[in-house]
Amino acid sequence: MTDEIKNTASTPPDWLLIESLDLEARGVAHKADGKVVFIEGALPFEMVSANVNRKKNNWEQGTLTAIHRESSQRVQPGCPHFGLHAGACGGCKMQHLHGGAQVAVKQRVLEDNLWHLGKVKADNILRPIEGPTWGYRYRARLSVRHVRKKGTVLVGFHERKSGYVADMKECHVLPSHVSDMLMPLRALITSMDAIETCPQIELACGDTVIALVLRHLESLSPGDLDKLRAFAQSHAGVQWWLQPKGPETVHLLDQGGEQLSYALPEFGIHMPFKPTDFTQVNPYINQVLVSRALRLLDAQKDERVIDWFCGLGNFTLPLATQAREVLGIEGSAALVARSRENYKLNRATAPANKTLCATNFVARNLFEMTPGLLIEDRMADKWLLDPPREGAFALVQALADLHQQKLDPITHPATPGAQGWAPPKRIVYVSCNPSTLARDASLLVHQAGYRCSAAGVVNMFPHTAHVESLAVFDLQV
Repeated sequence: MTDEIKNTASTPPDWLLIESLDLEARGVAHKADGKVVFIEGALPFEMVSANVNRKKNNWEQGTLTAIHRESSQRVQPGCPHFGLHAGACGGCKMQHLHGGAQVAVKQRVLEDNLWHLGKVKADNILRPIEGPTWGYRYRARLSVRHVRKKGTVLVGFHERKSGYVADMKECHVLPSHVSDMLMPLRALITSMDAIETCPQIELACGDTVIALVLRHLESLSPGDLDKLRAFAQSHAGVQWWLQPKGPETVHLLDQGGEQLSYALPEFGIHMPFKPTDFTQVNPYINQVLVSRALRLLDAQKDERVIDWFCGLGNFTLPLATQAREVLGIEGSAALVARSRENYKLNRATAPANKTLCATNFVARNLFEMTPGLLIEDRMADKWLLDPPREGAFALVQALADLHQQKLDPITHPATPGAQGWAPPKRIVYVSCNPSTLARDASLLVHQAGYRCSAAGVVNMFPHTAHVESLAVFDLQV
């Protein structure tokens, strides 16, 4: 059918056949002369017309104007603020595409990146990790803007490709009880003396607490503080935190009340956190992700495991219920101290069948790893990697260097104490960026002696083009 339509003589020359989606969820087509055209709002296998608004030598960019043949996977967006029109919310990019098709697109992005960037092909494709597609977003940064011309305060995400704040009255990717607060928050800021000097509200939901972090450029008046307290009293579970300057200045408005936290019930783990800490946006997917990652790692009771980029211990503490010894490594000394606190709390309160093994935490700059530092952290049977978007290049490069004959750990004088060191038998890599995963996978497979035994996507952010994934690397004997 695709070739039929593409080659039909009666097809108008300005119609375009969409072949795929790019990483920005734009439809990708080719003109008759071979030039690539990226089209906002178009879906694969659709025949469309577009208004081209940007031209370069090798590509053009445009906006959908008409659909002449519609994709079977096109659906009605679930949120009234989604769209291509002026003022549309830019928080989501794929609401017009069926949820299952979104996951398939992300799986293709992962496979394409692994092959085209890393020349790596996974032996097995893992079943995608999926969950609720609405009401999943437990973390968000909402912009606040007093718009004098409209006579109102706006609270929400930015408009699509714009610095303006969208006029949002609801948000279907936020939990319903948070979405219901958008209009009350607008009314609250409108009533405050600081209407012009509160540019942002950061949201972080725990299992029972909703933390709202108000960024304020000037000191708040006693009357404004009372209004914040009244808002919290009228909305169950709400805590106000204040941020007068940088993230380090964030503090609770009034002490007391429940602590912000989430649970990993399968492992008997309870994780306290602060609203500005990094935690996964989607708690439903995070529970499944931790479970899947640990099953793939398959740590045994007699094994030592290293959790690189351990954060607050999201993977480290569950691993401590399975292995003989766990080492968590993170770049921030302050974060490492918090991880230790979480470990001590859970070790003291763990149920009898979920005891935690000996676990230590170390602060180290993981973007400046060397073979010597790798050996200093001692041999581990297995590794778990959960790096930021930049990936783990220095770490896997150090591992690759040790694998190469020029840096043989047994004989090279630059690596004292290397005797007895050996690479991990298995690595599970949790990625939030398929391109840096592909780069690191290339090093592991082509220079460090591993094979990619499995890979799959994690739909952490439904309706967005963001691709999270899991990959498993096994040492080749």
